[in-house]
Amino acid sequence: MDYLIYSIEDDEDIRRLIKLALSKSNFLVKSFPDGESFFEELEKEKPNMILLDMMLPGISGSEILKKLRSHKKYDDIEIIIVSSNNMLIDKIDGFDLGADDYIEKPFDVMELISRVNAKVRRYKKNRSIIINNISLDLESHTCLKDGVEVLLTLKEFEILSLLFKNKGNVVSRDDLLNQIWGVDQFYETRTIDVHIKSLRSKLEDSHNKLINTVHGIGYKVG
Repeated sequence: MDYLIYSIEDDEDIRRLIKLALSKSNFLVKSFPDGESFFEELEKEKPNMILLDMMLPGISGSEILKKLRSHKKYDDIEIIIVSSNNMLIDKIDGFDLGADDYIEKPFDVMELISRVNAKVRRYKKNRSIIINNISLDLESHTCLKDGVEVLLTLKEFEILSLLFKNKGNVVSRDDLLNQIWGVDQFYETRTIDVHIKSLRSKLEDSHNKLINTVHGIGYKVG
């Protein structure tokens, strides 16, 4: 699966430099001159990483950061601020708003690539989750039980992934509906129950209970 990076930068030369450098490092890069065009594309496809300039026309970098970190579905996006505003207070503000890293302009291209590669290594390391005898590979969308692949539907895999990522915590039915099917779509909570029942039949046995029901709230694993 391609690692997708969005670069939001109003300076055309810097925007071109970032795209060229990262494309040569085999990353898929899409560039945007402002927040408006970025949000239009975000509705179509979610990136793995965002390189964010703070001094943008229209919607500021701070506003973009706040909007992204206010939605759980974007929590897994790595956000690196790339800005010439190198005052310590601005860096602290960026981290407080949810940025994962900060690169000052002017930057060295090799430093940019190194920082991005470091985040990608961590991303790849976290793409596999193992609980009990079940292993999920979030990159290849495969599920193994005792080393043998179990075929799951897309929705079943997404539900199980969400539960695995929140190991030990209850995931409510509302959160499952919103994050898997989308807030603008209407589904009965019965839809969740049907998928959970199917997952249990595929993954559980009398000696291994994986998904626990928290009555009146939702489900959890671990």
